[in-house]
Amino acid sequence: MAKLSDIVGIISKIAAPGLAESWDNSGLQVGDPAAEIKRIMVSLDASPAVVESAIALGCQLLVTHHPLIFKPQKTISASTPLGHIIHKAISGGLAIVSMHTNYDIAEDGLNDVLAAKLGLTGCLPLQITSEQELLKLVVFVPEGSLEAVRRALLPYAENIGAYRDCSFSASGEGTFTPQDGSKPFIGTIGETEHTRELRLELLISRPMLARSVKTLLAVHPYEEPAFDVYPLLNEGKKLGLGRVGRLVTTVSLAEFAEQVGVALGMNGLRYVGNPTAQVKKVALCSGSGASLLHTAARAGADVLVTGDVKYHDARDAEDLGIALIDAGHFHTEIIMVDAVSNRLDLMLKESGFDNCEVLTSSVESDPFKYCQVQKISNK
Repeated sequence: MAKLSDIVGIISKIAAPGLAESWDNSGLQVGDPAAEIKRIMVSLDASPAVVESAIALGCQLLVTHHPLIFKPQKTISASTPLGHIIHKAISGGLAIVSMHTNYDIAEDGLNDVLAAKLGLTGCLPLQITSEQELLKLVVFVPEGSLEAVRRALLPYAENIGAYRDCSFSASGEGTFTPQDGSKPFIGTIGETEHTRELRLELLISRPMLARSVKTLLAVHPYEEPAFDVYPLLNEGKKLGLGRVGRLVTTVSLAEFAEQVGVALGMNGLRYVGNPTAQVKKVALCSGSGASLLHTAARAGADVLVTGDVKYHDARDAEDLGIALIDAGHFHTEIIMVDAVSNRLDLMLKESGFDNCEVLTSSVESDPFKYCQVQKISNK
């Protein structure tokens, strides 16, 4: 049976906690790490309606994008809106975990999901926030145990370009003398052992080190496995907020705005710029990303797609000569629900937690309503 700590570990593989912005509060919000989890719901927010729905459907965990708790609380009173949700979750046995800016920044995270929805290719981070630190994990394995250890460690290995499951192995001779109190897998206490071993190497990122070593120690047949960790000068992936990429076909701003609305299932959106202007290079940032307007302009983007655009953001876009599409906070982020639930379901199965069910919230909607406005003639 999966425990909450197991699920948090899997979520950390999707979006490493260390990627989150310093002001953010991603991660475990409410819950007991030792609690058993049979059913999970994924939602954008931990609203009262979502929490009640998750409890009613027998969920023990709610995975959200927006954190329930952003700032330290002096009291947790059920008389306040936030306190009421926290009390409701605890009394209903519902843990809450958020994956916020770490999921925005992560490779294959929310901004990559949004870029795919909009048909962008060749995407790169719009604003670099960190560079991945790469390490070489080397472990020495007795003959016959190589594949079992390799299979256990490959989920932590970094891709090399378009190639996954990358590792290297070479044979050699290991020596050791078991001492009193040891329980050797091979050899006899007091006698020096010469045995054929294989050197297994994998490329891993710094956030994966602790979990990969824990796995190594769990699956390795030796009582005291020998392993090395080397820092590398290789450049890792550059990670950051937003994305910038290109459309397959150049279209007018008006056409692209309509494509964005259709792709995100919107009833309406706002945009700034000449409707006939040609759009090829597109910058985007899910949620509230108008602060990246100047960065998008410097990147040579024809348009920035984001949400929560203010009046002065629109004026800045006009001055910079870059188009701006306000696709709304909700619609640029609600797409995380299906993306996270599908990925979490797959990773649970790969981890052997086949009896853990993942649901998606069905009670969330855009808080903004749209109406058709018609001019009334005075005649």
